[in-house]
Amino acid sequence: MAEKTKISLTVNGNAVEAEIEPRTLLIHFLREHLNLTGAHIGCETSHCGACTVDLDGRSVKSCTVFAVQANGGELLTVEGMAAGGELHPLQQAFVDQHGLQCGYCTPGMLVRAYRLLQETPNPTDDEIRWGLSGNLCRCTGYQNIVKAVRQAADELGQKEAAE
Repeated sequence: MAEKTKISLTVNGNAVEAEIEPRTLLIHFLREHLNLTGAHIGCETSHCGACTVDLDGRSVKSCTVFAVQANGGELLTVEGMAAGGELHPLQQAFVDQHGLQCGYCTPGMLVRAYRLLQETPNPTDDEIRWGLSGNLCRCTGYQNIVKAVRQAADELGQKEAAE
């Protein structure tokens, strides 16, 4: 039996502790240990971005990060974006602008767009395209995804200006 390593981290605002094999990938830890199945396993080579999560203020592809590397960290998954029964403005914008079709890429796209808007609150369409370039979508052609991120940026900017 393989040796286990204890890790503790914050996932979507909740403290989590677990004993795992050191070789456990973050995507498998999320899906199999925490039952957070929003992040998808796509290519397992970091090319598609379906497994994107936010770790310590950075977008990471969880198929290429060991769970032990997240020890002590702060992790946000798509499940943690909504609050108080309300969709995050990005999630609502994807609905409003029909920024999804099959939905497979959507969780990773949403989490990456979340970080993009943290880094660049009012991005141009080109900055949105560049910021999401590590996340592939086979269905939408990206136009409505860009519109959705633009809508969310505008709404979040208005909320910030009102506060």
